[in-house]
Amino acid sequence: MPSLTEVLIIRGIMPIETLDVMSDDPLAEAHIIQMFMDEGRVTPGQIASARAEVMGLSFVELSEYPIDRTAVALVPATLCRRHKVLPIHIAGEMLTLAMVNPDDVFALDDVRAATRMRLVPIVAEETDLREAVEKFHRADSELNELSNVLEEENRPEDLSAVALRDADADDAPIVRFVNLIIGQAIQDNASDIHIEPGEHELRVRYRIDGVLHEMQAAPRSVTNGVISRLKIMSDIDIAERRKPQDGRMSVSHGGRQIDLRVATLPTVYGEKVVMRILDNNATRRDMSELQLLEYNFDVFKQSYTKPYGMILVTGPTGSGKSTTLYTTLHAVAKPEINVITVEDPVEYRMAGINQVQVNPKAGLTFASALRSILRSDPDVVLLGEIRDKETAQIAIEASLTGHLVLSTLHTNDAPSAITRLIEMDIEPFLVGSALDCVVAQRLARRLCDRCKAPYQGDTEQMAFGVSLAQAFGETGFTAAGGEERVPGADLAFASGPTLYKPVGCSACSNTGYRGRLALHEVMAVTEEIERLAVARASAAEIQKVALSQGMRTLRQDGWEKAKLGLTSVDEIMRVVA
Repeated sequence: MPSLTEVLIIRGIMPIETLDVMSDDPLAEAHIIQMFMDEGRVTPGQIASARAEVMGLSFVELSEYPIDRTAVALVPATLCRRHKVLPIHIAGEMLTLAMVNPDDVFALDDVRAATRMRLVPIVAEETDLREAVEKFHRADSELNELSNVLEEENRPEDLSAVALRDADADDAPIVRFVNLIIGQAIQDNASDIHIEPGEHELRVRYRIDGVLHEMQAAPRSVTNGVISRLKIMSDIDIAERRKPQDGRMSVSHGGRQIDLRVATLPTVYGEKVVMRILDNNATRRDMSELQLLEYNFDVFKQSYTKPYGMILVTGPTGSGKSTTLYTTLHAVAKPEINVITVEDPVEYRMAGINQVQVNPKAGLTFASALRSILRSDPDVVLLGEIRDKETAQIAIEASLTGHLVLSTLHTNDAPSAITRLIEMDIEPFLVGSALDCVVAQRLARRLCDRCKAPYQGDTEQMAFGVSLAQAFGETGFTAAGGEERVPGADLAFASGPTLYKPVGCSACSNTGYRGRLALHEVMAVTEEIERLAVARASAAEIQKVALSQGMRTLRQDGWEKAKLGLTSVDEIMRVVA
């Protein structure tokens, strides 16, 4: 029987010279394999597949296998997690059991005792199996059980604030209910959790990939207890129920700390709570993860690598502006420069960055904080949002005096950022001189890589191309080469490319989409656009010139990403008006 290393060599994964090293030290196999894994030359999946061959067993990729939910229900979740196993198929009296370690006789005995069936062990990669266990053994069943327990009690939860604060209260139904809701949301990669009191029940919804999904309902009687528990975790005044409040909490999940931003809102049936789950990985992302196409990235890079000037990221709430800003800040931050941020609230904590939290009650507004930090010798300033004339004025003056200023603005597209600043009574010549680049963006759902299906985009392409041309207006413009043409017309009537559509599988919960990506519109403020700003030109006029200089609109960027198989035409039309 070949060894694990020999199987990897036969498969061409490891070089044959590895055998020479092993001949000197037969015990070095595990060390050599680990070294190859650390270097990224061998994946855990390849190791698991090779181990299955050595043991004479089958190997399964659970993310692609049609797992039988009836089989899953035979083994409790605690048993699956403890032994790293998952039953996936039933054939008569035979139960197929995916395992990380098929030699684990204790796991086999426990599963055999729980199911009273004959077992057929097969090998699965550990991360793949863990994700499958979390997917199929969700917290829903326990949440339902807790809801039933609370409903049977048929009384308002009377846990005191002291009890809700007590670490020993973890076994209390309300505390377990709240912990399960938060844990399941993190597991489902939700961006927001909505706790909504109703007339007859307490509704829980998760926002996943930009779309709200109703997940759980609890009896009306537990509303006060749940809201109080969340307030205590967020350090919010539990006695104040008449006005909105903001807070923040940190929870441990899967061995890492997750921050949540919490906001309460009084409604007719009680206080609604919305929790934004903050992905701290946003502060450590590489610029390539922003999915900027080559042209847009080149324009953007020319701006953020300058030592001064203003860069604005625009778009509606929830369009990924903060992620783009933090990723850019991570790219420019170096030990030799001083970076200061002014935010409301501070969403992501970054090591080595001086972050200032706005506090209006103490007189620390965006404008006053920005005015103060300019006396602290900053090189780069990140301003959470430009909301008023005073803040905009100071930010623009900072960019004109040798600082790189990054900020956000609420506009629908990039050209509108210029007119929006001028509408704030900022002098047009200052806007044109200070502003260096504007990035407008939206978030679209990403197609699931495992189940997306290709098709020839004839009719769909024609319809999308025509709408794209109409979006630019009925008249053409002069391109860089001097050719008069209608933007998007070439896209509308060219031969149909291969596009992709959502299908749905177990990996994406049968939605066809998994994760999100940003659509970008990057506009460099050139001399021509600066002159238009001074002349108080409209956003439409600025857009026309920007397009003639090569700017890609949100729809064009989305179309290119649809052709790359990253998203669908329907999704682009949904997020870009």
